[in-house]
Amino acid sequence: MKITVATTGLKVAPFLVIGSGIAGLYTALKLAEIAEVTLVTKETLKESNTTYAQGGVAVALSASDSPDLHYIDTIKAGAGLCLPAAVDVLVNEGPERVKELLAMGVPFDTEAGALVTTREAAHSRPRVLHADGDATGREISKTLVKLVQTNPQITVMENHYAVALLTGAEGCYGVLTLDENQNQTCLLAQATILATGGCGQLYLNTTNPEVATGDGVALAFHAGAPVADLEFVQFHPTALRLPDTPCFLITEAVRGEGGILRNAHEDRFMPSYHHQAELAPRDVVARSVLLEMLKTGNDHVYLDLSLLGPELIKHRFPNIYETCLSYGLDITKAPIPVAPAAHYMMGGVATDLYGRTGVPHLFACGEVANSGVHGANRLASNSLLDGLVFGHRILTYLQTHQLSFNQLPAELEATFSAETNPAQVTADRLTLQQLASTELGIIRQENGLCQAQHYLTATDLKQVPTLTPDYLELQNLRLFAQLLVTAACARQESRGSHYRLDYPDPNPAWTKRIIQSPQGTSTIPVEQPFTWRW
Repeated sequence: MKITVATTGLKVAPFLVIGSGIAGLYTALKLAEIAEVTLVTKETLKESNTTYAQGGVAVALSASDSPDLHYIDTIKAGAGLCLPAAVDVLVNEGPERVKELLAMGVPFDTEAGALVTTREAAHSRPRVLHADGDATGREISKTLVKLVQTNPQITVMENHYAVALLTGAEGCYGVLTLDENQNQTCLLAQATILATGGCGQLYLNTTNPEVATGDGVALAFHAGAPVADLEFVQFHPTALRLPDTPCFLITEAVRGEGGILRNAHEDRFMPSYHHQAELAPRDVVARSVLLEMLKTGNDHVYLDLSLLGPELIKHRFPNIYETCLSYGLDITKAPIPVAPAAHYMMGGVATDLYGRTGVPHLFACGEVANSGVHGANRLASNSLLDGLVFGHRILTYLQTHQLSFNQLPAELEATFSAETNPAQVTADRLTLQQLASTELGIIRQENGLCQAQHYLTATDLKQVPTLTPDYLELQNLRLFAQLLVTAACARQESRGSHYRLDYPDPNPAWTKRIIQSPQGTSTIPVEQPFTWRW
């Protein structure tokens, strides 16, 4: 659906940031050093994927580590699809960005004045910093939110849902929003930055909060920006699985500290799947857990913490300990029932190494963006670092490139999906989640992908819908699923988090990336960065 909005009386601000996870908060703070910033978020500043991140931030700071080693680990985990130049930027600029967080007051854990690091899956060194044991994201978010709220250069607009980007002859001019009273507001800016996070809510079981509905990918795609690698969705191997209990992340750091995965027969199984056992790449562990569940006919396996001891568990993982205890499970005495859950999307809005998208004046960073840094499988705890590094790169670009519009059109276009019956939002969302969980999950095959494609091409719009966040979120989830299934059908191999029963092995011919835009689907070589001529 396409509508036009008038620009009469509207002012063009310098910078507009959409999203309030680590990427949005940090980028807003950095941009505020050079001009005024408007930060828009669909709920409150505190509600984001970042807040729920437990493990930490991977960064090479210790004497026994180096950016080169971090680079090698990231490339290996990415299963041949990482853009080397992007990984080089991540690992070499990451240390300075984390030092900035320390200077901002983020309370990373220390012992005797030294930063404490832990090891997670597929890391060759302990390099993951954490805060309050297993509450790293929450502590980072608290610190950045406070700084944003007290910064006079930043105007915060909470409970403003981004309906569509506003586009015209010179690219992206800003965004159309809905507030909690369904009032529409047009916000214009010389540079618009998407930092809207992921799309975990496409699945029944996810570690993501309710806000993770793929809004940024939909916003950018409708505005004409290409997206990349959407077939690659990372499932975390260990989310709490108890009856009538919300999905709750059990950080990979538990396995890094010595946690052991056992099946329903209490047998340790990971050594039979991979030589790194519990510390194998995340896609391998998630798939192995699922296979053990299918073999034993159970909906979970167990994470055995007996080697850690009660004191280490309570000290290192206080959040997990207290949460499980609130559900009647004492993890110092009993193993944790766990199962995989949708966690992170490697794919996203295609960006260059400075966050620029295929639409002039539109940038993206964090989970919504795809610079090529994660490849087919993100290395554990690289996500928070990604938001910092490429958020700062947007600042670097805007410091040296003065963006402006030659003229403001009298009208701008706003494009968004409207395919389903607005009276069936709740039922349609559940049906979509069930379909995605069954056919677009950890293990895929042609028949299921075709069924999903058939369902997603059907529309049921009998009336012009009243725009509400619930309705628009469903449309965004559907669009994300449509793009995902197209890419998953095209990639006739198994690689990283994309595993197909009918094509169970990697195919060298598919060492390339799938790009989708409103004009169609194409591929590019892995080593080729995105280049946009603005």
